[in-house]
Amino acid sequence: MSTQPASKSGLESKYSAVATQVEVGADLLHGAILYLDGITVSFDGFRALDDLSLTIDRGELRCIIGPNGAGKSTMMDVVTGKTRPDSGQAFFDRQIDLLSMSEPDIAVAGIGRKFQKPTVFEQLPVFVNLELAMRADKGVWSTLVARLNGEQRDRIDAILETVSLLEIRDSRAGVLSHGQKQWLEIGMLLMQEPKLLLVDEPVAGMTHQETDRTAELLVSLAGEHSVVVVEHDMEFVRSIARRVTVLHEGRVLAEGSMDSVQNDPRVIEVYLGE
Repeated sequence: MSTQPASKSGLESKYSAVATQVEVGADLLHGAILYLDGITVSFDGFRALDDLSLTIDRGELRCIIGPNGAGKSTMMDVVTGKTRPDSGQAFFDRQIDLLSMSEPDIAVAGIGRKFQKPTVFEQLPVFVNLELAMRADKGVWSTLVARLNGEQRDRIDAILETVSLLEIRDSRAGVLSHGQKQWLEIGMLLMQEPKLLLVDEPVAGMTHQETDRTAELLVSLAGEHSVVVVEHDMEFVRSIARRVTVLHEGRVLAEGSMDSVQNDPRVIEVYLGE
């Protein structure tokens, strides 16, 4: 009696499609998680990115700063598939060509993005928000009615502890403070097991205490994840920065330690001296 192999779920098929882009044993990025080369993006004649090249190492925490209009958001739009560049290359996690993929497939491949304004399910408990965010091949309704196993519950609780929300796991998300909502959304991203986290102005509108806790959280995530933080709050950047990239007019103006960047005359002229 012959047995037929079980059919793959939709999510498994999606992972297989992504995996086909990776040649086993090949590593074009030489240890980096993200590689951008010569990325140019124009909007009605305005170059939002102008031959931008940038490399993010595995497990690193990188801060990206620069004046308004420097190209920070457009760079993240390219990485997540929201914007297609006019020219250039973008590779992720060995040999995955981001420019050939859709936004959903890029998220499945392991890139998570957190926007400045938190987006959570405010009418639902904190715990359920993370349950809905769990990477699973099922819809919202089936997620709500399905029973979690012990391992899944433990994983949600572990992430709630990481983002300092375990004690209020049963509270409705809508009653959380602004900072707590930011942490909840970071937790929702972590449920999707990203290799690279893009975090846009995470401390805007936070209290000093929330800002300090967010700094601790992002530093703790580096290593297991690669974390890219776009931020205007220089005091916050100094508190977490290991390596800083300064963008100006769609290009990398300077890169290095916070001390070297803040003492760079070009950076002072176009940004820090504002």
